[in-house]
Amino acid sequence: MQNKDICFETLLLHNRHKLDPATGAVSVPIQHASTFHQYDIDQFGKYDYSRSLNPTREALEDVIAELEGGVKGFAFSSGMAAISTAFLLLSAGDHIVITEDVYGGTFRMVTQVLTRYRIEHTFVDMTNLDEVKAAIQPNTKAFYVETPSNPTLKVTDIKAVSELSKEIGALTFVDNTFLTPALQKPLELGADVVLHSATKFLSGHSDVVAGLAVVKDADLAQKLGFLQNSFGAILGVQDAWLVLRGLKTLHVRLQQSQNSAIKLAEYLNSHPLVKSVYYPGLKEHPEHELQASQAEGPGAVLSFELNDEAELRTFVSNVKLPVFAVSLGAVESILSYPAKMSHAAMPQDEREKRGITNSLLRLSVGLENPDDLIKDFSQGFAQIRHEQLVLQQGE
Repeated sequence: MQNKDICFETLLLHNRHKLDPATGAVSVPIQHASTFHQYDIDQFGKYDYSRSLNPTREALEDVIAELEGGVKGFAFSSGMAAISTAFLLLSAGDHIVITEDVYGGTFRMVTQVLTRYRIEHTFVDMTNLDEVKAAIQPNTKAFYVETPSNPTLKVTDIKAVSELSKEIGALTFVDNTFLTPALQKPLELGADVVLHSATKFLSGHSDVVAGLAVVKDADLAQKLGFLQNSFGAILGVQDAWLVLRGLKTLHVRLQQSQNSAIKLAEYLNSHPLVKSVYYPGLKEHPEHELQASQAEGPGAVLSFELNDEAELRTFVSNVKLPVFAVSLGAVESILSYPAKMSHAAMPQDEREKRGITNSLLRLSVGLENPDDLIKDFSQGFAQIRHEQLVLQQGE
């Protein structure tokens, strides 16, 4: 049976690195060697120095390329290392059109680092194709898409943006961290480069920091491979192995988390203390149908807004189950405060223009029983009610 004929969840386990060919081991060996003996002065072997290529890292790169449907994968020391190295495909004088409510680290890279090298940018609402078209300049060389976006969960039409990009000979980058190839395959929709913070759902256990990139053609693979080797922000072998291990359970983890996220989103959407819920799994979401057409599901991350920062503080202080922390995509639910965590690098006025207010929370739903999470959230909301009543009585 060809791998292309089997389902995704089977491919996670039965891929080219299912077994170690030397021993039959069902776990990829961790090759700690930094350098490799060469037997011929004129012809070196496949491996010579681990920054350039290492068998353990190569296994992860092979697997993610196969899962995303690309020709070559690349593993980096963090998600931002993957993103930053991909941006090195551009040159001074180039211009990027980029999702406006992008991850704060990407915002920082684009606005404070790339500008030093005369790489220009325009932030746009990528749900509005007219706005995307209007942002194109003669020197536009890349479109950077984050869909669903972080943290307001806007959904971009990957196919439409990729077609615009091809018309002008530009590249399309897609950050696929929120959905992973289990739910969305940007390369099949026309993207050129797929990027991941593998720290999140791909590894899934809050125990590794890693980044991945996958490209769709051999020419681009050669260019990005050259940059990976030159820049050198490669993933260590122990971390590569941890991501490989996490990938084996990606499908079941993400399905469970997504099912719980849908239930939690519906609960929050009906709660009188919640001002708004951002989640493409809700029918009220403006890109609900688009999400359903280009992905296998809405994912396990949602954001919700309370009435003000005071209520947010009360809520966060009283919920017990979620970890209140940076990051997402883990077995435990993680509640984040974008204004001071993921988007702290973004100035307040820029955050507020994007709807990232001081009363917005982002929730990455883990593997807990969703009813337990709802009970926990309910007692957090009850404390807000209690404080409101005390305040009213005091008046």
